Amino acid sequence: MDIKEIKTFLAPQLESVEAQIDAALRSDVSLLDATNRMLREHPGKMMRPVLSLLVAGACGEVNEATIRYAAAIELLHNATLMHDDVVDQASERRGRPTVSALLNNSAAVLVGDYWLVRCMKTVLDTPAKDNRVLHLFADTLGALAQGEMLQMQKASSADTTQEDYLRIIYCKTASLFESAACSAAIAVQAPEPVVAAMGAYARNLGIAFQIKDDIFDYLEDVSALGKPVGQDLLEQKITQPLLCALADAQPADAAVRAKVARLAQEPGLAQVVRAFVYEHNGIQKATEKMEGYIQSAIESLTCLPETTSKQYLRQLALFVGERTW
Repeated sequence: MDIKEIKTFLAPQLESVEAQIDAALRSDVSLLDATNRMLREHPGKMMRPVLSLLVAGACGEVNEATIRYAAAIELLHNATLMHDDVVDQASERRGRPTVSALLNNSAAVLVGDYWLVRCMKTVLDTPAKDNRVLHLFADTLGALAQGEMLQMQKASSADTTQEDYLRIIYCKTASLFESAACSAAIAVQAPEPVVAAMGAYARNLGIAFQIKDDIFDYLEDVSALGKPVGQDLLEQKITQPLLCALADAQPADAAVRAKVARLAQEPGLAQVVRAFVYEHNGIQKATEKMEGYIQSAIESLTCLPETTSKQYLRQLALFVGERTW
């Protein structure tokens, strides 16, 4: 299944989301407006708005609040990407130069801040808004900051555990998926048990999505990614493939972690660590973990009636495991 099929199904609603994003970003500061328009020329796959719209359609009828919340979650997501690019000193995103590379780090932070503010304004200006959504977005903002700081802390100590890793990827990735789904369910006035079920679906989907990204980082050729592979390892991030390999080779744990801790000074050690991951089936075992989260996501959909939107939510979960970008 290609996500293009889902986006075709959602096309009129996605156009409304895109229009809401564009309206939110308009500025009379020419440099800011030009930068925003440049960024909007390459909007990415719109995974989170797609998730929002499918959840809303599966739980009720898409309405104005649905569109605004879906736009807000995409604004928030892109704001975090700009900030991440500064933290990671990234020069490329989606196959294009980052704002940091085109302008400078200060500009990237400021543009990211603007998108973040416009996200919150979009939520606040939603007619008949639900305070639960405000709390969702506020909690997600806090989680994103904590996840980034915990990742930085663990990269310097190279002592990331499985529990640490799951907390980091929940904060940095799954929390956004969860907010997208829960806000969409709330927008159509779904009962609280259904809101909780959609949160569980999205949380598991987000974790699976990030594990897949972390698997990509160990592959040799993933040209469709639009970003360099192997970068996370060079930044001393211990992710699921390496954690799985370490669990398979306990006596080597300390020695391998010591190599990860020296990567900033000796980047050539990355090939040694990669070879260790392959030798101990780290990618295969990480894939199995990812598939477990996908199955848990699908099981969370049982409370919903059978509709086209529900079928596509099921397909979206399977797509996360099959995707090549």
